[in-house]
Amino acid sequence: MKNSKHFLRPVLIVFIAVVFLSCKNDKAEKEDPAMTENDSVSVAFEPFKVIVIKHEVADYNKWRSEYDAHDSIRRVHGISHFVIGREMDNDNMIIVIDKISDVNKAKEFSMLPDLKEKMKKAGVKGPAMFSYYDVIRNDDARINLRDRLMVIHRVKDFDTWLKVYDNEGMTKRMEEGLIDRGMARSIDDPNFVALLFAVSDMKKAKASIASAEKMKLMKEAGVEGKPELTFYKLTE
Repeated sequence: MKNSKHFLRPVLIVFIAVVFLSCKNDKAEKEDPAMTENDSVSVAFEPFKVIVIKHEVADYNKWRSEYDAHDSIRRVHGISHFVIGREMDNDNMIIVIDKISDVNKAKEFSMLPDLKEKMKKAGVKGPAMFSYYDVIRNDDARINLRDRLMVIHRVKDFDTWLKVYDNEGMTKRMEEGLIDRGMARSIDDPNFVALLFAVSDMKKAKASIASAEKMKLMKEAGVEGKPELTFYKLTE
């Protein structure tokens, strides 16, 4: 019996040690920062540049066919397809937003004599408007909304304006039917700011944009002149 007790005692000690170490390792695994980071990996947003082209066309389908056929020329100039929209009040007014890798090459592209001929062939009416932006915020999460609003205005001081804009908050804008999707600054004049919203409620959005409260807020933020508002629908 004594021998049995002497035998059981070390076995019991080993059992307790194994259970203790097992529990400790399990806890350590749950609290391991590396595991937590791996479980919530997210890709950081990297600013990018875009060219925005706005023009009217005689026929969208004809223009789109020519636009797609011209893709290889755009790529030579560091331009890649991003977004196309059609204005709501005039669906032949087209807004093209393409990503660019080199601003100078993109500007060279906009001045190509060949481009003017191709645009004429595609049925572009009147002169096209080209502008260039640094995109500093962008939410590309998929949402089931195709209505968009682009707001472009000049501000006295970007940092002052941004503080007022951020203090207003995304939640407030969402209540007004506007969902933040992007923010950009003009490459040629960084005090020109472009804001992009998805529109969840058109009636609320239009009422908010035209309200005295919004006008007062923009004035406090240092917005100069009347903002340029473009309501459009994504084609893809």
